[in-house]
Amino acid sequence: MQVNIEGVYEEYNRYIYFLCLKLTKNQIDAEDLMQEVWMKVVRYESYMKEVDHLKAWLTTICMNTFRDRYRKQVRRSKYIANQPEQLDVSILDLIAADVLSVEEQLEKEDVGEIVRSKVAELDGIYQKTVLYFYVHQFSLIEIAEVMKVSIGTVKSRLFRAKQRLKELIMNDELAKDSLILA
Repeated sequence: MQVNIEGVYEEYNRYIYFLCLKLTKNQIDAEDLMQEVWMKVVRYESYMKEVDHLKAWLTTICMNTFRDRYRKQVRRSKYIANQPEQLDVSILDLIAADVLSVEEQLEKEDVGEIVRSKVAELDGIYQKTVLYFYVHQFSLIEIAEVMKVSIGTVKSRLFRAKQRLKELIMNDELAKDSLILA
């Protein structure tokens, strides 16, 4: 399928703008988000040939870009009270990294060590996928490119890796107790 980036822009520009506006609830932030989305579309233009549902692909890029921006904002914020209430995000994303007490820092290091050890127990492809996504914060597209697999394969590997991690932690009493208390 031959894809013309200008044609895609003309056809989906309004849709992406209104999706960004719905997500951000602010015209200026929506325009910034939209610009970021279109920059990613241009950057990954070569993938458009392989995409069956262009609108779904664009929507995924938009949603992921919004989530990435939100996570960055949360990490930069010092206090949970400053977080918007309307978004449903993981409680782990709300932990402010620079305001931890010594006890909290030690606890966080212990939890991190447990999780690292359990990630090390994963099979190679699952371990790499988890590290690329959560540690290096690669996008699904970037992981697919690096690992030379489809985005769907990356998603299923992430899902299976999380399931396996959960099993490993739940089968280890010390790890389970430490993570439940944390």
